[in-house]
Amino acid sequence: MKKTILTLLAGFAGLLLLLALLAPSLLGFSITQLGSAVRVATGMGAKLACSGYFVSGFSEARNLDDLASYSPANQFLDLHYDNQGKRVTATLFGLGETTATFRPGLGCTLDVGDTRALDQVVAAPLASTAGDWPTGENPAHINPALQRTLDSILAEDNRAGLNTRALLVVQSGQLVAESYGAQVTPQTPLLGWSMGKSLTAMMLGRLHALQPELEVTSPLFPQWRDERQQVSLENLLQMSSGLDFDETYAPGSDATRMLFNAHSASEIALQSQLAHSPGTHFSYSSGTTNLLARWIYEQLGGNPQSNVDFFRQQILAPLGMQHTTFEVDASGVFVGSSYIYASARDWARLGLLMLQDGKWNSEQLLPEGWVTAASSPNGSSNDSGYGYQFWLNDAGESLRYPELPQDSYFMLGNRKQAVMISPSTDTVIVRLGWSSGDYPTGRNFAQLLP
Repeated sequence: MKKTILTLLAGFAGLLLLLALLAPSLLGFSITQLGSAVRVATGMGAKLACSGYFVSGFSEARNLDDLASYSPANQFLDLHYDNQGKRVTATLFGLGETTATFRPGLGCTLDVGDTRALDQVVAAPLASTAGDWPTGENPAHINPALQRTLDSILAEDNRAGLNTRALLVVQSGQLVAESYGAQVTPQTPLLGWSMGKSLTAMMLGRLHALQPELEVTSPLFPQWRDERQQVSLENLLQMSSGLDFDETYAPGSDATRMLFNAHSASEIALQSQLAHSPGTHFSYSSGTTNLLARWIYEQLGGNPQSNVDFFRQQILAPLGMQHTTFEVDASGVFVGSSYIYASARDWARLGLLMLQDGKWNSEQLLPEGWVTAASSPNGSSNDSGYGYQFWLNDAGESLRYPELPQDSYFMLGNRKQAVMISPSTDTVIVRLGWSSGDYPTGRNFAQLLP
């Protein structure tokens, strides 16, 4: 008996040693990071699978493939889909059980802490609109030659394994070409990742248009009773807040805890201390965008219902965005850095609003001059090529995409999501997909300009 126990213990120790040796290549992380890695994997798995299934309408197989593109460990996720409860549960080797729940109008939210307030939120249906795009959904102005070019680009992308899901071109305010991949239609909401940052900035612009007298107090948040009182809204908009936020996407980092483990996504950055004087140093930080989302939430009364009502009534309804879901965290604040799902046509509407200097039909949705400020360089000493949550093609000493107009600027997101706004050519181009490596944005978009 004793010999049997010793043999079992020796075998278990050998298995642990083997796992420790193989983990970096097999799973994508060191065995010393096991706890954090499991929490990240199951949090990501539950959240993205839930949204992919209930928001985008993707199959379970596609969801798992999408997740596996981030880490080899994700291919071992066990995902359970509960159609009745509108919920997805994820475990990894039986560990780290995490769930995410779908709510109409809110999308999917991780079940972290108390989420009962979200169950009370009512997302009133939006009035349907008829007619030609952008007012309605009828693409009445398709350019046959440009459509053939777009179809060719999408086909070539996918032969090359780039997984392009939607391409769309707007010229002179009209939808002139659109092309879609497998399981995707003009109505499919697709994840934009960090393109949500640009939308968060536009929401702030809309709030100021409605309340020009809105008083911006110092500090921005009552928790900031130290040198962080110097941080301004513009600092947050331009990613020059000076806050020390770890944007690396590794187990246990600020970014992964924020997106896949936290009850309040903004709380992580709210606790960050200053590493630089505000306004002097550009540092890309999803945390600062979620601080903007939290600030908007608090100005609107600090409750999930008023937050959702503002977005739906002041952004979705005027633009006719029928196929968009902006997801909230468990506290009810929009995850402005990352979690917006919108159809290619709806992404194009946001780009067109910027191209039209914030005007839509006869209404000035964004304040006069706001678009100019949003697409202008920041004042940092290290990287001026970023405006109000928009990337500028003119990055100072060089162009980000040499093939594209100097005045163009972009919403950009992980997996090479992009919305290009090109004032000099009166063009908006949308690309949505799931490319884990490089994507020829400049070369492809250049073929679509007039």
